Amino acid sequence: MKTKRDKTIIGRAERISFPELGIVGIDAKIDTGAYSTAIHSHRIWVDEKEGVQYLNFEVLDPSDENYVGLVIRTKNFSQKIVRSSNGKKQKRYLIKTIIEIGGKKRKTDVSLTDRGKMRFSVLVGRKVLRNGFLVDVSKKNITS
Repeated sequence: MKTKRDKTIIGRAERISFPELGIVGIDAKIDTGAYSTAIHSHRIWVDEKEGVQYLNFEVLDPSDENYVGLVIRTKNFSQKIVRSSNGKKQKRYLIKTIIEIGGKKRKTDVSLTDRGKMRFSVLVGRKVLRNGFLVDVSKKNITS
């Protein structure tokens, strides 16, 4: 659904994709109270080869139906202090990847974290939503 300013209206939960990570149509919580986007990561480790550090990780975990079992390895990562939903500060790894919501693709930072106890494996924050989306909290899966 589009508005006059070409903003896509999305619900409080939407099916999204991370094409570069091989994840298509995963349920995500849309959270305008959160600044950044986060995805559940099963294993995260850093190693070094020829003086270059690499971040290795698996997104989701084997109990998730969207789990792809792919170990992703990148040298393009950073770390950042993030305040979690419980108010505690955590040091998290960030990667840049493409997220697709309602047919729109955006390059964004995604933090890797343990969301295993959360209802949604992915949380989409307002940084990726700005300048293109309006959230209707009374609805879910508008763009699916």
